[in-house]
Amino acid sequence: YRDLHTFELQAPTRLIEWARGNRVCVAGYGQCDGNEILQLIPPPTLLTKETQGLCPERDFKVECGGFSERPVYSLKYVPDTSLLVTSGPPDSSLQVWQVSAEDSDVIKSVSTIATENGTGQSWAKIATISARAPWVLHGSRLDRVQITEVESRKNIYTAASRGSEELSSLAFLDCNVLLLCCATGRLCLADTRQPQGLVEAVPAPSAPCSEHWCMGTRHAAQGSEPSSQPVARLSSRGLLALTDLRKTSEFLALAKARVPSPGSGAEFLCISWAPALEGYLAISGFDGTVHVYDTQSWDSSGREAEPIFVHKGHVFGGAGGSRDPPLVTVHTWHLQKPRTLLSAANDGSLHVWDWVQPCGKC
Repeated sequence: YRDLHTFELQAPTRLIEWARGNRVCVAGYGQCDGNEILQLIPPPTLLTKETQGLCPERDFKVECGGFSERPVYSLKYVPDTSLLVTSGPPDSSLQVWQVSAEDSDVIKSVSTIATENGTGQSWAKIATISARAPWVLHGSRLDRVQITEVESRKNIYTAASRGSEELSSLAFLDCNVLLLCCATGRLCLADTRQPQGLVEAVPAPSAPCSEHWCMGTRHAAQGSEPSSQPVARLSSRGLLALTDLRKTSEFLALAKARVPSPGSGAEFLCISWAPALEGYLAISGFDGTVHVYDTQSWDSSGREAEPIFVHKGHVFGGAGGSRDPPLVTVHTWHLQKPRTLLSAANDGSLHVWDWVQPCGKC
């Protein structure tokens, strides 16, 4: 490691979200009332673009917080606002939160976005954007996807689909184009300018029906087409598929991650592209580790890929007191520092780490 910071949360968290001012938002997912939503100030070394030397302050600080009466399974910051949107059981409704001004340390609930036929549906996956107005893309199933204006709660768009597959991930590619990933691994594109239906981008690689998939997208570089950025998918068996949406007839690359056999569920599967490091991605959700891969040498053979770095800090340096080994519930990349990641585990540990680049690499 070049650097490693740890912070112990009061409860397990399954999400980490960057907010304005380089703040970090986390939330608990326990089934009981009183799940915390916190906005943390990172250690000073993470607030500067250049790597600093020794720093006397190495901890996160709680800047403000609130409590949710329901488990928080997804949390997204709404860009260019002071709003957060969350979702979680027992239905597919969304909760909107206001991060208070500097003179207050409270994150307060301000509204609820109800969904049609939301009762009985699983919790909604969400994505946010502020290209035209503060929008939230949300849905639990392929036939329940819509865009809602966050502040007015006005429905902006509803996708048409005959399928009712469970969704695992969704994303804005830009203010018009949406990408949806089903739990089966199927990708679907939707365009808000053409509301007549969804377009299947590419099916998942041949895999058992019980396999669960999630996806990771990368923000397009300024001036480039959103579809020019490859989409990465990860399965509960550790299969990795890279797809170029401009050429969906074949896979850009296929690989197999070196991960343990999946447990009873795949709810914590996570895959993400490095925003400031070309061709690098990270995966987690199988055990107490986070694997980082360089995909630039991958081909379509599907052979096992060798990670360039494995973060094992949660296994050896967690909160302790738990009989079971910790499980990493989520990870995310720092927005400016190329090799810096944040990860959280179900023992309440939150880590920020930066690995040393192997010799021979750029």
